[in-house]
Amino acid sequence: QVQLVESGGGLVQPGGSLRLSCAASRFTLDKYAIGWFRQAPGKEREGVSCISKSGALLYYSDSVKGRFTISRDNAKNTLYLQMNSLKPEDTAVYYCAADDYCSGYGSRVFKYWGQGTQVTVSS
Repeated sequence: QVQLVESGGGLVQPGGSLRLSCAASRFTLDKYAIGWFRQAPGKEREGVSCISKSGALLYYSDSVKGRFTISRDNAKNTLYLQMNSLKPEDTAVYYCAADDYCSGYGSRVFKYWGQGTQVTVSS
């Protein structure tokens, strides 16, 4: 059974930074495309970013492009989401999820999901 565990969330002031981690177990990250998603209260889930199996293709939503960076450390079997210049509208529960490919990640339900980590951007 694929397992994904997110960490690194917390409270940060507007303009600040956070780095989220997604630790994988019982599989290696290069077997799946991995996406970051978020869901704010009362809003639909949003696809934030995705990295392909090979790691060569990176995708970002327009709302985070230029501020967030997705990366992968194969030695640690961990995925990261570096979030800079955070805004109050970035407040949400952030999830990582695995599937066979990134295409359409903004509108598909991925196969395997972590439990989520809360990010709150507030002064």
